Amino acid sequence: MVSLSGKVSTEHGIRTTATKFFNFVLKQLHHVQNVTERVHQTKLQQGDWYNIGSVRHWTYVIDGKVVTCKDNIDAIDERNMIITYNVFEGDVSQQFKTLKLIFQAIDKDDGSAFVKWTFEYEKINEKVEPPYSYVDLFTKITKDIDTHLVQA
Repeated sequence: MVSLSGKVSTEHGIRTTATKFFNFVLKQLHHVQNVTERVHQTKLQQGDWYNIGSVRHWTYVIDGKVVTCKDNIDAIDERNMIITYNVFEGDVSQQFKTLKLIFQAIDKDDGSAFVKWTFEYEKINEKVEPPYSYVDLFTKITKDIDTHLVQA
C-alpha cells in the first residue's frame, strides 16, 4: 500500500543573516510580491498579516501555471526562528488534503546562515506527487528574498 502522507524539505544557504531573513518572513511577507516574480499577488482575507490565525490569499506561479491558495499561521517561535503555516483551498486542495509548511531560519556557528522549508502533506490519492514543485518554488523565492535583503 502506498502512503498518502509524507514530508519533504529543502535547505538553502543565505548571504544575509538568519535574523534578517526571519524578520522579513515574519513582518514583511506582504512585500514578497515586489521581491520575486513568482508571487503575483498577496491579499489579506482575515485578521492581520502576522499573527496566528490570520488568513492570506496567494496568487503565484508553480510549474509554469498561475495558481492560488490560502494560508494561515499556525505557530510562531521567534526564539528558534520557526513559523508554521497551514496551506489550503485553491489549487492546493486539488492535490492535498493537508499541506503544512514549516519555515526556519538558522545561524551556523561559522557565521553563515541557512533557511529550511519543510512540507508535511497528505495527498488526496496515490496518483498525486509529493509537493516537489513547492520545494522548487520556495527554493527560487528564497534566492530572490536573499538577493533583495543583501541589496537592501
